[in-house]
Amino acid sequence: MWKYTVEVNGMMCGMCEAHVNDAVRKALPVKKITSSRSKKQTVILSETELDTAVLADAIRHTGYEVGGIQKEPYKKKRLFG
Repeated sequence: MWKYTVEVNGMMCGMCEAHVNDAVRKALPVKKITSSRSKKQTVILSETELDTAVLADAIRHTGYEVGGIQKEPYKKKRLFG
C-alpha cells in the first residue's frame, strides 16, 4: 500500500473536498481518499503506485492549485497483538 499526501490550495467547503475526491477517484485506482480544506491537503491510499502527474492534473482540472506531493509506503496499524 502507498500513501500520497497532496497539498491542495483553494478548497473552501465540504463540497470542494468532495469535488477533489471524486475527480481523483475517476482518474486513478484509489483505495481511500480524504480531503481537508483546513489542512489544505488530500490524503490518498492506494494498493499500487500512482502516476503523480495524472494525480496532479486530475486535481488541477477541478480548479484547485496543487503544491507538493509526498509518497510513502503505508502499513495499516494493527489494533491488537
